[in-house]
Amino acid sequence: MYGMLYESVQHYIQKEYGVEMWKKICQIVDCKHNSFKTHQIYPDKMMPDFAAALSACSGESFDFCMNFFGKCFVRFFTNFGYDKMIRSTGRYFCDFLQSIDNIHLQMRFTYPKMKSPSMQLTNMDDNGAVILYRSGRTGMSKYLIGQMTEVAKEFYGLDMTAYVLESQNDICGGTAGPIKLSEGPMTVIVKYRLDFDNRDYMAKRVNVVAHPSQLKMPSVDLNVFLELFPFTIVLNHDMKITLAGEKIIETWILHNPGVNPKSFIGSHILELFKCRRPKDTKIDWETIHQMRTVLFEFELIRTGHNRAAYDAALNFDYDTLDDASLNEAQTMALASAQEFSVEHAKDDEAAAAAAAATKDEIDPATGQRRPSVGLRSILLKGQMFYIKDVDSLIFLCSPLIENLDELHGIGLYLNDLNPHGLSRELVMAGWQHCSKLEILFEKEEQRSDELEKSLELADSWKRQGDDLLYSMIPRPIAERMRKSEEHVCQSFEEVSVIFIEVLNVYDSGSNNIQDAMQAVTTLNKVFSALDEEIISPFVYKVETVGMVYMAVSGAPDVNPLHAEHACDLSLRVMKKVKAHALPGVAIRVGINSGPVVAGVVGQKVPRYCLFGDTVNTASRMESSSDPWKIQLSNYTAKKVRKVGYKLELRGFVKVKGKGEMETFWLLEGPE
Repeated sequence: MYGMLYESVQHYIQKEYGVEMWKKICQIVDCKHNSFKTHQIYPDKMMPDFAAALSACSGESFDFCMNFFGKCFVRFFTNFGYDKMIRSTGRYFCDFLQSIDNIHLQMRFTYPKMKSPSMQLTNMDDNGAVILYRSGRTGMSKYLIGQMTEVAKEFYGLDMTAYVLESQNDICGGTAGPIKLSEGPMTVIVKYRLDFDNRDYMAKRVNVVAHPSQLKMPSVDLNVFLELFPFTIVLNHDMKITLAGEKIIETWILHNPGVNPKSFIGSHILELFKCRRPKDTKIDWETIHQMRTVLFEFELIRTGHNRAAYDAALNFDYDTLDDASLNEAQTMALASAQEFSVEHAKDDEAAAAAAAATKDEIDPATGQRRPSVGLRSILLKGQMFYIKDVDSLIFLCSPLIENLDELHGIGLYLNDLNPHGLSRELVMAGWQHCSKLEILFEKEEQRSDELEKSLELADSWKRQGDDLLYSMIPRPIAERMRKSEEHVCQSFEEVSVIFIEVLNVYDSGSNNIQDAMQAVTTLNKVFSALDEEIISPFVYKVETVGMVYMAVSGAPDVNPLHAEHACDLSLRVMKKVKAHALPGVAIRVGINSGPVVAGVVGQKVPRYCLFGDTVNTASRMESSSDPWKIQLSNYTAKKVRKVGYKLELRGFVKVKGKGEMETFWLLEGPE
């Protein structure tokens, strides 16, 4: 069942009963869908389940809820413009009732997987009509009553009452319904009586007296009629074929090799054709006579799949047949068979090879069934008319063909179709339209590929841009800037600032370009090694200025273990730089802890900067340190000593702007 039906249920339950009621219903039926997609298929049982749940929550009966759902669907599909299609079916409600199957037939192009029911108008009078409903779904008969009631009210201004006259297999369905014991498909058949004011329709469409000029018209020879309509079939009271058009006989011979062409006339229609629409209809005189307004679809039953049918037809001794028993259409069909056999004769070897190929239907390479290379089944669509002059039913039909490929697939040509109708034009238009669609599809596919590549490239650029931005500015600060928030400075009660200086990299007195380039290469190796040891969010790299590398722990992400993480970083970088064994190169480290203020500074090449006395003191700790040493301020040393870091008292050091300060060497981390 398509999602549009469930969309209507969800929309109007929320509108009439509230969103909380819908959530409660979904919880009862264990529905995991927050919303439904119009063209997606969902389980059929959900509809009666929703009705049972709504009945339990609202106190209304199950039939009332299904009736309500049917009305909701009619109100809902007007949003898609389908109300215009219903209004255009006819001036009267009975016109709509006669066209329901045709509407479903046309909707197959938009909803190809739709399993539509079959409905026939079987009787009409001044007070209403009787319709026969057939469906493979159980529990939907009350849903249909709601639909009919709403259509009559909204589109035709009629107050309609519907009730069931007869029913077969009409069960509630859903989780509360009975268990289906049979394995075969269950067909629901319900006969409804619809009571409404039908006097206008009966007066203008049914109870009409023929004009005197029509009564004086001469009868038409059936052979002329069959020549005009070459796919027509004439049926007697036993539903046996008494006459048929030339093309339908020729097509039957083509699709059934080895069958006596004479057997077509006199056969029951169900011996040669399978009724596809309306489904499960009893094919007898009384039933078909009441279904004058219904469109029928018959599929030709085949015993063969290739053009050898004509050769088989020629194997008969036609001299022994009574020519008087063959009508003009049969004679022309047999003549066409003879001409086809002469023009398209094949040698015995080619025929044997083709026969061997058709026997082996399984591809040994793939293990899959090969696609059929024979003729496709032909579908005939049309109406059954009663002709009083000959007391017969005439199936006035034409083959269902959408494009040229399908035309060739069933063994027909354009000249075989009715010249006076639009069949030829529709086939050509379908082929041209299909070609245009293929071209448009190819263009759209190309555009889709280009768009997909562009999106991938844009995503790649965005990732690169984000990586570059986050290397300059902390991610939380960058996200705030993207939201156009003000660049507010942020204060931190306590952080640990680390300064690392690279020593003996470049002789400032040298004017040699080679020495300068070597210094840059060495500095890059050291700073890259330091970058590898930065573990976010515990430590954040602030900047590099000349030979000095600055980092912080505790900002921009607050970290109560900032001192420990700063010391761990210092110990790791000492070990890593020593491992590089760069000749003459050494580093020294200084760490201090305390409050700072941080913020983004600048419009072009903005930087995340730290301000405060804590930063100045950390810089002094580094500048007064020794090569391959990590110097801590007294405050930082107290914090890390408590957790087991091994320190060595250096003593008092004269610090610019601070005077004498007690400092410590960091030796190693806790055990």
